[in-house]
This record gives sequence, structure tokens and C-alpha cells, in this order.
Amino acid sequence: MAREGLPRGVRLGYGAGSVATGAFGTVPGLMLLPYLTDTLGVAAVVAGFVVFAPKAWDVLLNPMAGRISDRTDDPRGPRRPWLLRAGLPLAVAFALIFAGPDLGSAAADTAWVLVCFLAAATAYAFFQVPYVAMPAELTESYDERTRLMTWRVAILALTIMVAGASAPAIRDAVGGRDGYRVMGVVMALVIAVGALAAYAGTRRAPVGAVNPGTGSLRDQLAVVAGARDFRLLLTTFVVQALATGCMLAGVDYLADDVLERDGAATLLFVCFVGPALVLTPAWAALGGRIGKRRGYLLSSVVLAAGATLAATAQVAPSAVVFAATALVGVGYAGCQVFPLAMLPDAAAVDARRTGSNRVGVYTGVWTAGETLGLALGPGLFALVLALGDYRSGTSGDVAQPDSAVTAITLGFSLLPALLVVVSLWWLARYRLDADEVEQAMIAS
Repeated sequence: MAREGLPRGVRLGYGAGSVATGAFGTVPGLMLLPYLTDTLGVAAVVAGFVVFAPKAWDVLLNPMAGRISDRTDDPRGPRRPWLLRAGLPLAVAFALIFAGPDLGSAAADTAWVLVCFLAAATAYAFFQVPYVAMPAELTESYDERTRLMTWRVAILALTIMVAGASAPAIRDAVGGRDGYRVMGVVMALVIAVGALAAYAGTRRAPVGAVNPGTGSLRDQLAVVAGARDFRLLLTTFVVQALATGCMLAGVDYLADDVLERDGAATLLFVCFVGPALVLTPAWAALGGRIGKRRGYLLSSVVLAAGATLAATAQVAPSAVVFAATALVGVGYAGCQVFPLAMLPDAAAVDARRTGSNRVGVYTGVWTAGETLGLALGPGLFALVLALGDYRSGTSGDVAQPDSAVTAITLGFSLLPALLVVVSLWWLARYRLDADEVEQAMIAS
């Protein structure tokens, strides 16, 4: 296991996995709800369930995927083989979500989406959990994990911008249901490239000996649940993932029904992710000076401020909304860098203290929580749409009542801002810092 800085090639190779996770994490949250409501004509509440159910399955599956990866015996290490085993099936299943034939009824079309999304979510669990577990075994350095996450989040931000901006552009360029089909194939290729690049790029990564924790999965989950700092960090991250899920789900609706500007969805995504591409290294550098927890607190406040400003979307010029979204992007960069760098600290401290490696279980629980938050986000946004009397259709140009326009605005802005502010109650109580991590390493 590396005690010093990792080679740049390994950092880049590991970060490449975010091409797959970024595309899958972004595009369904952005495109699937409007695909169901505005192309297939599915009621908002039913569409919210379809988006949520496969991710809810992931919540149950992720801890099991972590335990399986903990016990994987392979010369390439316990995690790396899963980048191929699950990454390529994920790409195929993703393409199928939007590739369904016209089955003649909204119910049959909806069932196709649900089954394919469930298959994709299953494959994603076995890719994402081992992938997130890798940093705790690549290096023992508290600071090196932050540097590793900087590369990962920078690539993640680039992927979100490219996938999030191009997916609606591809759909609109082709038009209709075929536009969604073409978009699905293109994004599937992006996912496949990310999985292959991560597998190839980490071939020279150091792999430490893995000593899986003893006891049943239930026993290990109980131990992980008792880790106070991990529990606080996870709760913060899940609530913020819920906020992010709301905003992702609302982009297309805000662009079409509130801003009413061609290409607004793409512009919103550029404004959201562009600052993150530039400022991710700056957040990491700031974290090195003030600590990860303080950096996480500050970035959360910035994100909440931007979301609050976006509440002016119905009355302010579009430029103000784009600026507010850019401010959200500034905060979002830090809200990815810091918790993802803090997670392996908590898992590694536990492994050092107990002599049992539960990194896979930790990351399985973490990914389950993140998945739950991102799944509940579109579901919550769909509920807000229903409360606002949003009208579904198959042509994509249904006139919406004022109540629906207001619901879209609030679901995109004040609701996520409130969730982020609430999440700080748990983050403020997190205490694991660099000194404690070092003390745990020395004590071991």
C-alpha cells in the first residue's frame, strides 16, 4: 500500500471511473422524469415511483455488493475486476432504458423502463461500491486521499457538464422518442469508456492485503452504524444528495416551463458544472489549510445561497438564474471533494483500530445512502409537481398552470436550499480530523 504520493497516472486512471458514475448519476436524474411525463404521458406521481424504485433496490443491494467485493479473491485485487464485470453490463442496460419499442400502451412502455432501469441500477451497485472503496486501500495518507478525490471530482464535474449538456441537446436535435433512443446509446458509450479507462488506468495501482471483517453482513452493518463520525458524515451527504436530486430533476422543467428559452437546459448545466471544473483544485487547497470539515461546511453554505437565489426565476432576468446556478456549482464542487475524501478516512481508521477491513461495507452503506438521496430527489420533485397540478402529455408542449410553474421554481430552488441547510446540523457534530486519523495510524 502506498504511503507516499500516488503516481499521476494512477490518480488519472482512478478518476476516469467518474466518467461512468457521472454519466449514470446525472442523465437519468435529468432526463428520465421528463421522458416519462412528457413523452410517454405517465402521470407525475407514477413517474416519480419509476425513477425511485430501482434506486431503492440499490439501497438494499449496495451493502451486499460491498461485502462481496471485500471477499473477492483475485490477483488484480478485490475491487478492480468489478470495474469490468459491472461497468460494461451497466452501459448495455442504460442504453436499453430509452431504447424500448412502442409497445402500444403507456403501461407497457413504463414497465420496460422500470425493468431496464432496475437492471442498470443492479450493475451500477457492483461498479460503484468497489470503485468508491479503492482509495482507502490505495494510500494511507490523509492528504493524498484529498488529492485523489480532487482528480476524481474534477473528472466527475467535466462528465456531468458534458453528459448533462449534451444529453438534452442530442434529444432535441433528433427529436421525439428517437431523440431519447439516440441519446441513450451515446451515453451508454460514455459509460463504457469510463469503465474501461478506470480498469486500464489502475492496473499499476498499489493493492494492499485485504483482511475482510468477520461476522455476518448484519453484524458488520451494526458495527458500521455504530461509527459515530461515519454516521454523521453519511447523513449529511445523503440529505445533500436529496437536494442535488431535486435540482437535477428540475433542470428540464425550469428551462422549458419557467425560463422558456431554447437551449436553456444546456446553459443551466454549463453554469452548474463550469465553476466546479475550475474551482475543484481550489477547494482541495483550501481544505488543506482549514481542514476538510470546515471546507465542507463553507461549500455547503455557498451551495445553499445559490439555490436560494434561484428562487427568483419567475421574475428575474434569465441571467440572474444562470448566475445563481453557477454559484450552486461553486458550492457543489466542494460538497463532492470533501465528503469523498473524508469517507476513506473513517473506513481506514476503523480498519486500523479493529484489524478488520470493512471498507467494502462502509462504501456499500455510503453508496446506498447516496443512491437513496439521488433517487428520492426526483421522487420528491415529482411530488411537488403533482401538488402544483403539473399536466403530463405526449407532445412535450402542454401548457402548464401558474401553480405548476411555481412548483417547478420552488422544487428547483428553495426546497434544495432548505435541505442543504438542514444537513449542516449533522456535519457540525463531525469530529474526525487529520490529527485523529494520524493518531489511529500510530496506535495501530
